[in-house]
Amino acid sequence: MFSGIVEEAARVVALEKDGGNLHLTLSCSFARELTIDQSVSHNGVCLTVVKQPGDGTYTVTAIQETLDRSNLGLLKVGDEVNVERSMMMGGRLDGHIVQGHVDQTAECVEVRQVDGSYYYRFVYQVAPEMAAKGYVTVEKGSVTVNGVSLTVCNSELNSFEVAIIPYTFEITNFHAIQPGTRVNIEFDIIGKYLARLAEFAR
Repeated sequence: MFSGIVEEAARVVALEKDGGNLHLTLSCSFARELTIDQSVSHNGVCLTVVKQPGDGTYTVTAIQETLDRSNLGLLKVGDEVNVERSMMMGGRLDGHIVQGHVDQTAECVEVRQVDGSYYYRFVYQVAPEMAAKGYVTVEKGSVTVNGVSLTVCNSELNSFEVAIIPYTFEITNFHAIQPGTRVNIEFDIIGKYLARLAEFAR
């Protein structure tokens, strides 16, 4: 379980294909604090630490289903990945409830700067049957983009906008997102549960 408050952008230092799996080795400031089997969010995808050699790097593995559903398969050595360690019980929930289960990708179609902040518009595919299950955005609701907990604005049928303050722009990989960039999105779990419960009320 995560909060969507990204700690920093880790750097990809190695990628290794292994059948349908992809082993990702990254470097970040807290790499030496990680332990084997620990969960870490990578662009919003919960992955398990499988190696921690103590040199400031660690390795996680993404299976084929994860690669198909997320943007992790598009990563190259040198790319930045938003990372967050799992929530601690008793801590503050500064973002919103994030599972680390990416639903799909979206494409950035516009970036504009407004009074020192940044607005990003993303377009995603919407299947009617999935929309009925809560896989949509709602105005002023929560959405996770590349692991970052954000508030939706200008929500439309298959697109939405988010506003990024300068601090978030600097410490996450949002500064590298431009039109054409594919990002991971996770819709709000509360909305999914409400949609599911509504099915039983019909």
